[in-house]
Amino acid sequence: MPTSGTCKALTLPVPAADVASFVRFTPDMEIVRDDEVETFSEIVATLRRIMRTASDDEGSASRAVHAKSHGIVRGELAVLEDLDPALRQGLFAEPKVYPVLMRFSTNPGDRLDDGASVPRGLGLKVVGVEGERLAGTEGECTQDFVMADAPAFVAADARAFLKSLKLHADTTDRPEGLKKAASAALRGVEALLESVGGESAVLKALGGHRNTHVLASSFYSQVPVLFGPYVAKFRLSPVGPELASLKGEEIETRGRPDALREAVADFFESQTGTFDLCAQLLTNRATMPIETANVVWPEAESPYRTLARITVPPQPVWDRARSEGADESLSFSPWHGLAAHRPLGSIMRARRPAYEMSASFRASRNGCPIHNPRSEADMPI
Repeated sequence: MPTSGTCKALTLPVPAADVASFVRFTPDMEIVRDDEVETFSEIVATLRRIMRTASDDEGSASRAVHAKSHGIVRGELAVLEDLDPALRQGLFAEPKVYPVLMRFSTNPGDRLDDGASVPRGLGLKVVGVEGERLAGTEGECTQDFVMADAPAFVAADARAFLKSLKLHADTTDRPEGLKKAASAALRGVEALLESVGGESAVLKALGGHRNTHVLASSFYSQVPVLFGPYVAKFRLSPVGPELASLKGEEIETRGRPDALREAVADFFESQTGTFDLCAQLLTNRATMPIETANVVWPEAESPYRTLARITVPPQPVWDRARSEGADESLSFSPWHGLAAHRPLGSIMRARRPAYEMSASFRASRNGCPIHNPRSEADMPI
């Protein structure tokens, strides 16, 4: 795997940056509710209950959310050479090449049979990143992105998320057969909606997600972060003919509890995956809110602009060594990163104590310390 360095070859077309339209961040763009600390405490307690339930069922602690992995791969991220100066912020300030780790997952806090079809997630860890760090991550060298396959979060804010999280907690210990049956029914409703041009984020979150190929999905940060002096959301999209051929492919899950993982493994056994990491900058405070996380920012007002390309060569994606050495020892958090990309909004603020609790619980219950790599040589796979 190439080591970090200066990117000399990668140039891609990028929409011209209308710098005058980019809204500069000001502190009044974040609104902290009076009950926020209480809400965060309830979220942490509910997530801990989910983790304890799943841990008792499975014999080991898994993540509070996105427990089941469908593959962990390593690759490299190359920042584009010809970015507009306004887009050269934080991680993207220089045209460098960084090693990365990518973890594909689904979102429940228990490891379900893939017949229970739910939204997918992606943890992206960029290694060897230098610069001013977020408080509490001094001495670390990563920039993490936590993403899901929908452009906006399922809840408007932390208080609304807590309500849906409690519902999820109540189903964590429900028999898996019931979850699969409910998921099949919800998928039927979702397919009907999509056939007439509709879509329901709520149905997908409850188990109505179509069983398409994980690698054909675009993944979104869903909620914003600082982008230097500006504000942005991120998207990671598959590019190239190899991944394009997977779009719309339905994965047969009957009798195959790990069908999604098998599909990811089959692809990377012999093929290279290429993804573009893009940013959508805030240009209109009225239509692109920071504190209302379930609003999709209109691309007509601000298109996604490609900042970097990720290349993942052929490799194994799952074996015992990767499970024990990587999946168990890694944690992904948007709060692992540069001050230039500080997370914003209620959902992001809630994630900080929640993710810290989740990592600490796993490390304590499993006896496996959480490891944040400092260089390519330090990566667990």
